[in-house]
This record gives sequence, C-alpha cells and structure tokens, in this order.
Amino acid sequence: MSLEIERKFLVKNTDFKTASYQKKLVKQGYLNSDKSRTVRVRIADDKGFITIKGKSNTAGTTRFEWEKEINILEAEQLLLLCEPSIIDKTRFYIKSEHHIFEVDEFYSDNQGLIVAEIELNSENEEFKKPSWLGKEVTGTAKYYNSSLSKNPFKNW
Repeated sequence: MSLEIERKFLVKNTDFKTASYQKKLVKQGYLNSDKSRTVRVRIADDKGFITIKGKSNTAGTTRFEWEKEINILEAEQLLLLCEPSIIDKTRFYIKSEHHIFEVDEFYSDNQGLIVAEIELNSENEEFKKPSWLGKEVTGTAKYYNSSLSKNPFKNW
C-alpha cells in the first residue's frame, strides 16, 4: 500500500496531444464505489489491474492506494461484475520538467470531458503548469472516475 498525492485539473484545449510521449486506451469499472473506499478494475491496453483506494483527505489531494496487476482475462471477467457504466478513455502521458501529467480524454457518456492529473511527492510540491492546464478541480468529487460512472458528464 502506498500514499497517493495528486492534483487534478480541467484541460482547456487539446494542445497536450502534441506533447504526449505515450497514450493508452483504458476501460475501467468499479466493484465498489463507496466514498470511503473504491475497488476498481482497469484494462490499460493489454494489461489488467485491480486497485483499492481509500478516502481522500479534506483537501482531496492524498489517499491510500493499493494496486496489483492481474491477468487480462480476469480483468475482463471482473468488468462484467462491476457497477453500471464502464468508463472509456484515452490516457495521454506528458512530461513537464521532472513531473508527468496524465491526461484523460473521456468517451461515451463522458464525451467532451478532459482532465489532467499530476502525482506529487508532497502536497505543497511546486510544479510547472503547462499552458493547456485549466481550472483546478482537486477534491471536487464529481470529477472522480467513480463519480463519473454514476453521474456522467453528459448529465451535468
């Protein structure tokens, strides 16, 4: 188990795509999306993962996370058991000095939403903000993937 410290932002435009050094197609669902803990199943390209995340701190920046790679066939079977509304997205990876932004472009019921996350070593760590980075939404629950599976962007 590790401590995850991240900040989340809306994205103003698609300029990030030209700076991306890698992208993955992601499909994920939730076996449990309780606000105290989530249990997620994810397929990223040809790899499967199961992840458990704890409740965020009051700032929404820090929470416990446990993740394990699982067999792709097991991940596909577990997705069938997930709560309704599977998340489909492409995740782009962009280097910014000594950090990496992960930018998610959502599809299906969340089409039109683009969100960037950056993992940090401490809550107050400084980082360079690229020009395509928009409003910070760290700690805003409606932008959590588990929330998007229940109340998709198309319904806002």
